[in-house]
Order: sequence, then C-alpha cells, then structure tokens
Amino acid sequence: MNSSGPGRGFNIANPNTGCPAGYTSRRRMSSISRSILDPPPERVDHEADSVNVLSDVGGISYGDYLRLDKVLDAQVLQSELNGRRVHDEHLFIITHQAYELWFKQLLYDIDAIRGYMENEHGVSEKKMFDIIKLLHRSIMIIKLLVDQVLILETMTPLDFMDFRDYLSAASGFQSLQFRLLENKLGLKSEHRVKYNQKNYSRVYQDLPDQLKKLELSEEEPSISTLVQKWLERTPGLDDEEFSFVKRYEEVIEKQLSDNMEKIEKEPNEAMKAHLLVSHQRRVDQFASLFDVKIHDSCVARGERRFSHKALQGALMICMYREEPRFHQPHQLLMALMDIDSLITKWRYNHVMLVQRMLGSSTFGTGGSSGYQYLRSTLSDRYKVFVDLFNMSTFLLPRDIIPRLTPDMKRILHTHAGFDKDDEEELQEDLAELAPVKE
Repeated sequence: MNSSGPGRGFNIANPNTGCPAGYTSRRRMSSISRSILDPPPERVDHEADSVNVLSDVGGISYGDYLRLDKVLDAQVLQSELNGRRVHDEHLFIITHQAYELWFKQLLYDIDAIRGYMENEHGVSEKKMFDIIKLLHRSIMIIKLLVDQVLILETMTPLDFMDFRDYLSAASGFQSLQFRLLENKLGLKSEHRVKYNQKNYSRVYQDLPDQLKKLELSEEEPSISTLVQKWLERTPGLDDEEFSFVKRYEEVIEKQLSDNMEKIEKEPNEAMKAHLLVSHQRRVDQFASLFDVKIHDSCVARGERRFSHKALQGALMICMYREEPRFHQPHQLLMALMDIDSLITKWRYNHVMLVQRMLGSSTFGTGGSSGYQYLRSTLSDRYKVFVDLFNMSTFLLPRDIIPRLTPDMKRILHTHAGFDKDDEEELQEDLAELAPVKE
C-alpha cells in the first residue's frame, strides 16, 4: 500500500500515522512539553459584547411580566395583624396559594380539552395529540399537588394551633376553583356528600358571581359527558359488517355455559353451592353489559356513570388497544383513570393531614365535621371515571377475544397500511372466510 500523499492509509504498524476515523496522530512528548510551557492564548470575553436588553432596548421586565409585586405581596399573616406573628402561618398561606394557582392552570387546560372534544361531528384525530398532551400535563400537575401536602406536614399540630383561630370561618371547602375542577371533570351533585346536610353551593350564597360560575359549570358539558359521546361513536361497536357487542356476547355465553358444565360435575355439594353463587354473580354482571335496562338500574343506584353504549365502546377500545386506530383512545382512557386516581390520593393525603393536625372529632374551620366529612369523599361516589376502573371485570384472555374481520382490521389501521405481521394475519383471515371448494 502506498503510504505517501494525502490519500495514504492507516498503518497499523505505525500508530503515529493517523486514523481513518478522523482522529489526529499521536503527538510526541517534546511537542506536548512545548505546548504546556507556551503561554495560553488570550481569552475572548464574549460577555463584554452582551447587551442589557431591558435598559438598552426597552421592554417589560421579569418582575412586571409575572406581576410579582402583587403575587409576593399577597401573603398577609392574620397572626401578624393581631400583633402575634406566627412563623408557620406564612407556609400555610404560600402552600394554599400555590394550590389555587395550579387549580387555575388545570381549569385552563381542561377547558381547552373540552373545546377540542365539543364537536358534534366527532373528535378530530388531529386534535387527539393535543388532548392527550394536556391530560398528561394535568396528571403531572396533580402529582405535584399530591406531594405538596408533605410540605405542610413539616408543621406540627401545635404550630398549626398557634394560628388556627385566626382563620375564622375560612376553609378549603370554600375553594371555588376546586369545585369547578370537580364539575368540569364530571362529578355530579347527586354523588356528593352533603355538607352539613346542605347542598355544597350554599357556601357561595352570599357570593353571587362565584355562585353563577359554579352553576354554569354544572350546566356545561363536562369531560365525562364529552368522552361518553365520543365513545359511543367507536367504530365497529355495532356495525352490520362487524358487531363487537354481538361477537363478544357469543364468547361470554360460551364461557358461562362451559363454566356451568364444570360446576354440575363438582362432587362436593358445599363447593358446588359456592360455585353456583359465584357463577350467578358473573351472569348478572355480564347481563348488565348487554341489557340497557339493567345498566340503567346500575346508574340509578350510583354504581355506574357512563351511558350503556359508551361503556361498550370503552370495553372495545381496551380489548383491541393494540390496533393502531385505538392507540391514542386507549391512552386517553388510561390518562382519565390516572387523573381520577391522583385526585383520590390527594383527598387521602388531605384527610391524613387533617387527622394529624386536628384529630378525628374536631370540627373544621368552615363548620364541617372535619376529618369525618373528608374521609367520606374517598369513596367510589367521588370517582368520575369509576366505570374505567371496573373495566377489568369484563376483559377476556387474548386467545378468546373475538377476531376482527378483514374490513374491520383495515378500518382500525392507520392510513400508513399494514406491517408484515398484520398482512400475514389478514391473509389467514381471508383464507378462513373463503368458501370451501368441493
């Protein structure tokens, strides 16, 4: 090999000749010594060329943009006004103000989601990315709120007692933004625990502007309502060519029939009686999925929230979540459960904080039963998307999930088409559906 000229190759016997990957040849010790002894090159101070945009060009400052004069002056300690400043009251105020700011952001994002979904022609798939993005942002915010309770727990019960009387009738129950958040997610008035046996809106009877906002939030379509309408339009739910409900019901009937045969063969009468009771319970559960009257009875008893068809649509999405068309819908349903779960965790942390600070028998500053009232909000009645949590009741093992028809499989694929495995499965389906030649 010719080792001279600009195109010479790398000589493995002589590592000083350079590297084809672009690294330079190894320096000799003498050159390294000289480079160490040489004075360093003069450094260029690029900061000297920078410009103070605010003073030199003009514009709004950081403090003015964030209105920090108002935000940072909004902490008024009642203990200090009464001549007995309590240090931890400042933490108490800051924490609750931070809650309210994050509630404002949550409402801002939820209103945007409602706007995307409030379309009589259906939710645009182009908006699904934005909807899921905002839901995931909401999840992160609520996670932050859950952890924020831990900061308040650094305050001892005696510390809280030092300024509690200064709160007068002020109570977290009066947080309008949290009530708006509950309503806009979809919590119904009939599912609430009555506050001192009175409707929760009575808290705002002397605040007409806030009461109007509260009533409006009850009348506007909630996230739950809009999601249900969206689920009712699930493709393949009850089409002529592919009826998921019908095919699913056929599988369930076979499963229940096979199970009954096994029970009848059970020699132990006590075990047989137990299995029969369990079997009948399963029959009743599945009957509520197929019979709209039974489903409506579950809704009337407060056991379900979704409409009959929306529940079936959610089940279909969960069963076929691996189909490309259902990827984002399934993410949306999971995100709604995460929000519901995190709000429940936030309520629980709040309950534990109240018990820690006030005990179990003390009344709250707003006149509620305190710990007892808050503990009652941890039940399923406060879960807006409780139907999604119970969806696992109706799931089937993968090997008996009703197979999609070729046309339905095409519908549930994106416009990009099939991958190799999907194409092979489609050809198998077509072969099975082809008429047998005599």
